[in-house]
Amino acid sequence: MFNGEVLWNVLWMLICYAYVLLVIFVSSRIDRLFHFSIKASRKFLHAMIGNLPLIIPFFTSNVYPVLVAAPFVLVTFCASPYSPFPNVAKRLIGLAGITEEGHSLGLVFYAVSYTVLALVFASKPYVVAAGILPMAYGDAAASIIGEKYGKRRYRVLANKSLEGSAAMFLASFFSLSIGLVYFSGLYSFSAFDKIFAVLGAAIIATLVEFVSPLGFDDLTVPVLSALVFLALSGGS
Repeated sequence: MFNGEVLWNVLWMLICYAYVLLVIFVSSRIDRLFHFSIKASRKFLHAMIGNLPLIIPFFTSNVYPVLVAAPFVLVTFCASPYSPFPNVAKRLIGLAGITEEGHSLGLVFYAVSYTVLALVFASKPYVVAAGILPMAYGDAAASIIGEKYGKRRYRVLANKSLEGSAAMFLASFFSLSIGLVYFSGLYSFSAFDKIFAVLGAAIIATLVEFVSPLGFDDLTVPVLSALVFLALSGGS
């Protein structure tokens, strides 16, 4: 028989699953409803999934955020062109169409990075947010602004623009700042005291996105920005 605490956590897990499935459903159709490009649909998915760390404080055990994230590693892989189950990929056609835009394993890497951060830092969800929010909102802003307004282009391992990188930094900084204001109401710290950690995370997220090949930033940006944030926060 489940006790009340387990039921509470299972309820929040179900809410997370329902939210992710709703975002996937909307993302796969938003291009037709609002005439978005496929890339914009994919970035909408990125941004909305990035809100999940905000729910972690409501879990009473660290295992549950991991159980929320881990299944989507398999789901996104099965929706990718590398899926060993073609019939499953066909059933996930809405997600598959979004996954193939950009790097075909980008969403898999995103799910992996979220799972790893949840596994290690679930007791400090603001650290998870320090990795996920720059990827969610920063990368989305970089892609959309860079594609539409990017004039000063350069190439390291992928084509980028200065305008896109500036958007990456600003969106990372502001999304994480807002996220920390939210978390400061739930934990005993001041968002202002972590402003330098936020700045450092935004800078490293921008630099890592600058040099990461297409798709691999879904893995490198969350992990490195979270570690830099943690280091500059004094490990707390």
